[in-house]
Amino acid sequence: MNKNDYCVIMAGGIGARFWPLSRTSHPKQFIDILGTGETLIQNTYNRFRKICKKENIYIVTNDIYKKLVHEQLPEIAEEQIICEPARRNTAPCIAYASYKIFKLNPDANVVVAPSDHIILKEDVFIEIVESALKCTEANDWLLTLGIKPSRPDTGYGYIQFNAGITCPNDKRIKKVKTFTEKPVLEMAKSFLKSGDFLWNSGIFIWKAKNILTAFENYLPEIDSLFKEGIKKYNTPKEKAFIKDTYTVCRSISIDYGIMEKADNVYVLQSDFGWSDLGTWGSLYEARKKDKAGNTVVGKNVMIFDSKNCIVNMPNGKLVVMQGLTDCIVVESDDILLICKMSDEQQIRQFVNDVMVEKGEQYV
Repeated sequence: MNKNDYCVIMAGGIGARFWPLSRTSHPKQFIDILGTGETLIQNTYNRFRKICKKENIYIVTNDIYKKLVHEQLPEIAEEQIICEPARRNTAPCIAYASYKIFKLNPDANVVVAPSDHIILKEDVFIEIVESALKCTEANDWLLTLGIKPSRPDTGYGYIQFNAGITCPNDKRIKKVKTFTEKPVLEMAKSFLKSGDFLWNSGIFIWKAKNILTAFENYLPEIDSLFKEGIKKYNTPKEKAFIKDTYTVCRSISIDYGIMEKADNVYVLQSDFGWSDLGTWGSLYEARKKDKAGNTVVGKNVMIFDSKNCIVNMPNGKLVVMQGLTDCIVVESDDILLICKMSDEQQIRQFVNDVMVEKGEQYV
């Protein structure tokens, strides 16, 4: 393994669209949501252990999840858990991790990935990431992995590439033309028809120095905040500095802040059985179904005259379900959710309404 290759795993989200299974106190990345015997963050960490040295893997999470990270990844050292005092989206998260790693190794070549994705073809994924790391080591690129779309999904962002500009060493790598966030259905259909759009996986590869240059050029206000701490990273003064920094740092995504603006952005067209596992619908797509198209977690679930539903129940709960089609049926602790699969994007609003009407203990 290359000593300059690093990985940053982002694990600070609350997974609101997987409510009620995912809660603020125990979000989806710390749950064995696929029933594999490993939580999502354990699965992601073990995947990157095959790419990077274990001491080069960093977890960025919220302060309140530090204990969970320690429990689920016991071989991770204290200094490899980067704790954010507040949620500020992906750009501040990446700026913080990049400065911390850059101070340790100015030649660092970094892959940044969410903690909660499904990768079904792990061998293919490893080959693609290793190829991407070699490309960014040799070029001053900001590289992202794009997934060939299989359907006009409105829950994903899209990347349009320039088919005429490719990398000589890897024809899968193309110059990026545009980014589009979660389009309406008709637009998503036109993207698929055009053939030059990919799903945005949210997985990035770049040299630390190149992403920091991009911050300086495109998000100078964020860059100046984190640059002030260059002498404090990896020292006892880091925690206090970061706490102060996050109180004044704006919330913005890396896609909107940098990737949509930079002129050295490339995409590597990929197919490794990917899902961002962002919704119950994406989990439904990933799971095996019965003859009626239902997928069930729970040992005492009885289903009659129902089809194309996802059901997730505690093993000790006897459930009898009849006459439902295309529904999400989930119970966790003291909460039962039943809603149409087509309305899953409203779950965030359900969570907000529950918090207002019933209190924070339910979210």
